[in-house]
This record gives sequence, structure tokens and C-alpha cells, in this order.
Amino acid sequence: MQLTRLDSEFLRYLIDKAPGERLPTLNQIGDDMGVSVGKLREQLEVARALGLVSVRPRLGVQREQFDFAQVLLHGILFSLATGEATFEQLAQVRRVLELGFWDEAVAQLTPGDIARLEGLVARAWDKLRGEPIHVPTAEHRLLHMTIFGRLQNPFVIGLLETYWDAYEASEMTRFTQYAYWVSVWEYHEQIVAALRAQAYAHGRQLLQEHFALLRTAPVSALPPVPAGAHAA
Repeated sequence: MQLTRLDSEFLRYLIDKAPGERLPTLNQIGDDMGVSVGKLREQLEVARALGLVSVRPRLGVQREQFDFAQVLLHGILFSLATGEATFEQLAQVRRVLELGFWDEAVAQLTPGDIARLEGLVARAWDKLRGEPIHVPTAEHRLLHMTIFGRLQNPFVIGLLETYWDAYEASEMTRFTQYAYWVSVWEYHEQIVAALRAQAYAHGRQLLQEHFALLRTAPVSALPPVPAGAHAA
């Protein structure tokens, strides 16, 4: 597919390269394409920021697998930092994606995936009921990404991964009360039980109810988790 609006010679050069392929030096590429090394070097930095290439000592430049999350992440974090976009707007996109792709995603889950989800729920409860209390941040991300992880859609997966990166960067767990996390994991437990029973429509309904939790209790109005609690 030829993209006429792709105005970077270096990005056009990468199109025909396979992920994992090592590239010639910029001097060689410049000679082949009739482009100055200085211009290619600038375009290389753009490709690195997009996650399309890596540059390693002794290995040189290597084409990397397309990862939409890498393309999005810097722009989303910048927009949230400047206030030109809000986390709630990003969360809205995430909710629409998860609900919209629920049926396709859960139909692909394996028994091993279900067992992993059950293990994540158990780990989360251990943290929430432990002494000291730990907020199961990692388990939260892993549970949702496991449910949707078999989708063969790099745009959906990239957007969801970027949501969780932004969520962690926002440190929202510091401003959320303990009772909220208990409610969240009660829903997670029920969702996983529904998946185990292949009650997929019920699982989607529970997911939708779960999404309503934070909207009905704005983060700015919530007291923090107990003093002894830690994000984990």
C-alpha cells in the first residue's frame, strides 16, 4: 500500500523492511535514496520516537514490530499534562472499546486465560486484605489486558495499553478510597466467574456496571486509601 502523504523518506524506506531486520548505515541508505545523511538522521529520530526502529550499540539500526501504543503514548501524555485533553476523555474511549469488542475478545479466551484471570483476582484480594494493604494496580491492568489480549487488532490493543500507561502516570490510585477498590474487585471476581461459566452477556453487563463505579464517585471527591496502603 502506497501512502502518498507519508512525507518521510526514511519511513517510506522502512515499509518494505520486516520486523527484526537490521538496516544498512545511514550513509548507505542515503546513497541509495539520494537523501542527505543529515535529513535521514532527523527522520530516524522520529521513527525511534514512534517505536518503529531501535538503535543499539554494535547492532546498529533495527526495524521493530509496529506498536500503536508507542505511536500514541507521548502525544497522549503531553495532552494530559497541558490540559488540552482530559483523562476522563481517554477513559471514555477505553470504555467504548472494551464494551464494543467484548464479544469478539471473550470468544477467543482459552482455559489457560481463565485460570490466569482467576489467579489475578486471588492475588488482588491478597493485597487488599493484607497487612499492610496494597492497591493491586498491576493486577488491574493485567486482568483487563488478558481479557482483550487475544484480539488481532493492533489499534485496539495499542489504545488499551496506552490507557493503562496514562492511568499509572496519573497516580489515580493515590486519590481513591479503599471501599472503591473493594467494589472494583468484587466486580472483577464476578466478571471472571461469568467468563468461567461462559455467561458472556452477563459478563458484559457486569463490565458496564463496573465502569459506572468511578463515574458515580469522582476521583477528586474521594478520600485517599488508608494510610498504610501502598500501590502495587
